[in-house]
Amino acid sequence: MGCCQSSCLTETHPENDQSRQQQQEHRNHSQAVSGAGPDPAVANGVPSFSEFSLADLKAATNNFSSDNIVSESGEKAPNLVYKGRLQNRKWIAVKKFTKMAWPDSKQFVEEACGVGKLRHRRLANLIGYCCDGDERLLVAEYMINDTLAKHLFHWENQTIEWAMRLRVATCIAEALDYCSSEGHPLYHDLNAYRVLFDEDGDPRLSCFGLMKNSRDGKSYSTNLAYTPPEYLRNGRVTPESVIYSFGTVLVDLLSGKHIPPSHALDMIRGKNIVLLMDSHLEGKFSMEEATVVVGLASQCLQYEPRERPSMKDLVATLAPLHTKPDVPSYVMLGISKYEESPPTPQRPLSPMGEACSRLDLTAIHQILVMNHYKDDEGTNELSFQEWTQQMRDMLEARKRGDYAFRDKDFKTAIDCYSQFIDVGTMVSPTVFARRSLCYLFCDQPDAALADAMQAQIVNPEWPTAFYMQSVALAKLDMHKDAADMLNEAAGLEEKKQRVVKGS
Repeated sequence: MGCCQSSCLTETHPENDQSRQQQQEHRNHSQAVSGAGPDPAVANGVPSFSEFSLADLKAATNNFSSDNIVSESGEKAPNLVYKGRLQNRKWIAVKKFTKMAWPDSKQFVEEACGVGKLRHRRLANLIGYCCDGDERLLVAEYMINDTLAKHLFHWENQTIEWAMRLRVATCIAEALDYCSSEGHPLYHDLNAYRVLFDEDGDPRLSCFGLMKNSRDGKSYSTNLAYTPPEYLRNGRVTPESVIYSFGTVLVDLLSGKHIPPSHALDMIRGKNIVLLMDSHLEGKFSMEEATVVVGLASQCLQYEPRERPSMKDLVATLAPLHTKPDVPSYVMLGISKYEESPPTPQRPLSPMGEACSRLDLTAIHQILVMNHYKDDEGTNELSFQEWTQQMRDMLEARKRGDYAFRDKDFKTAIDCYSQFIDVGTMVSPTVFARRSLCYLFCDQPDAALADAMQAQIVNPEWPTAFYMQSVALAKLDMHKDAADMLNEAAGLEEKKQRVVKGS
């Protein structure tokens, strides 16, 4: 399929000297796409672009359940977007195309790989694709705090304050300017539903609009009243068409309503700015700033494409209006910061669970030393022929690792356990759990998470594997996921105890 390599979504083998970003990429099982390098502002935490299997995405979305649909258009839309969660606990958005939208799989993959090279803090970045038989799917970062349309048109708690509206306009202009500078000036059907808010409430532009909805590029699905006039003439999206659509978003931000561009222009020409402005702002905005934004909207909505400003001009005009830089976006949106504090575990915890919930690495170490290898029973069945010198060397490496682990010489333990693991003849969930803890003591939570996930692969019902993932996630400041994992581990322990009591 060309530019991307398929990779297993669960298997990772981080090396000791890998950087935090490389380990993050391995954890998300991504294979880098050659081309433009990542934006340094978002390099950490954003996985490289990779191919996903259909089975992975079915598992993540509960077999594309209608309960997981998050696209505003609902089930009748030609291309649905689903919320999903990978095995590594990362939330994703999956866009599913109709099978006839992209008959040529090679063309679909090439388009997806092009968008997949982009990385920017103002984008909800594309992290993968799936091309399996008739299936054509895109995978992006999931933005948990809904769309601009939801906050602007269907708000329940409070409308968006003026400073936040200016921040949205500036951030989206920056995203489009970045895409244009990287050779992707076309954005299809830009509107308030394409503007998303991340866990911090910061505005992001959906990457899905950077890719055509189909091979023929018929992209505008909104009401014709909002469609660039040249698109109605020739059916082609141009960079100037994107500017026009950005103008409609500016009108949305000004008015708090979805006003057709022709009506908005009539109000602007009549110099009736106050009538255009959202009444819910109740005068809590700068008339001077509003006049600048109204002027920009008017320029963007000009009938002749050549009369519209460039994206760089828009950024240059909007950036100075970006006030309150020190106020977090979630505060201005009137929402709680996502993952601010972990929820209370829903089940009573064992000593191991208690130690993990407190992130007490010393207590976890004592428990793992005490448990020794009792949880590895049945993991390996070795034939007589396999008791070679290599096997003896491997077991000797594990023994040296155990001594170092007991004595809290964690760097030596990592080296010895790595020798044992790299041979690959024998798998041990306990070794992965022990090396995971060693990585935590050495302040390498990414590598610790990868090892804990490996322990789960070897023994999918082992509570300790989940407990260790919980600690690593907490160390990575992913507190909501850490709490979910802690609760899952406690549930497995509870289930195990019921089985023991029933036997």
